[in-house]
Amino acid sequence: MLRLQTQKIIIVVAGAFLNALGMNLFLIPANIYSSGVAGIAQLLSKVLSDHTPIHVSMGFLLLLLNIPVAILGWMKVGRSFTVYSFLSVALSSLFLEIIPVKQVSHDILLNAVFGGVIVAAGVGITLKWGASTGGLDIIAMVLSRLKDKPIGPYMFVLNSIIIVTAGFLYGAEKALYTLVFLYTSTRVVDAIHTRHAKLTAFIITKKADEMKKAIHAKLVRGITMIQGKGAFTNETREIMMIVITRYELFDLERIIKEVDPNAFTNIIQTTGVYGFFRRE
Repeated sequence: MLRLQTQKIIIVVAGAFLNALGMNLFLIPANIYSSGVAGIAQLLSKVLSDHTPIHVSMGFLLLLLNIPVAILGWMKVGRSFTVYSFLSVALSSLFLEIIPVKQVSHDILLNAVFGGVIVAAGVGITLKWGASTGGLDIIAMVLSRLKDKPIGPYMFVLNSIIIVTAGFLYGAEKALYTLVFLYTSTRVVDAIHTRHAKLTAFIITKKADEMKKAIHAKLVRGITMIQGKGAFTNETREIMMIVITRYELFDLERIIKEVDPNAFTNIIQTTGVYGFFRRE
């Protein structure tokens, strides 16, 4: 358990570092705006510096904006997930202050693409290890649970506000290159983790009773048991079907590896759930 937590913290640190690196070396020097709460913090910092005598760093604003989000996550999403997510935010804020803002390339397209790849690599590995980079992920999870709707539309609305505001204040070209960044980062996150809000896992195991107890101890999800039979061996095995959110995928994978490393698991996209699905 201690080893797993140590590995998770190392991943969160690495993800935060990559996030800050992509921002300070590519996005901020080129005035290309990130997505979610990070994008809001970046835009606010730029607006305050350009139009008022007040200068507030992006790192400080990122931390400040995520405090109420962390409180919301603590109450509605889960303590472990929220703690690691806020740790990611705090480290990102720290690295944003430590790493100097330096323009690596004067080509704005290269900045958009490489910034997207580096930031998304940090976000992707953080998500893959059962945490998030905070902000919009937590807000979208809460809204999605209340409404039982996909997270995508909420992200789209907030990112659209950032893009339109950036375009209005700093020109349409900046907004268009921000779109390039968003497309690149989305594709990289999808490749590292998953873009699906809900997933269905089919688990074929000889240790069904142990698996059920372990899953119920960690995840509050219903499990449907299906009788299966191997076509080649003629052995009877239990098939467990469970629907989860993408943020629970890490925990489910760890449970399966610990209980039955030889279990066959098939994870597939779930486009919709009808009937009871735990939102709280």
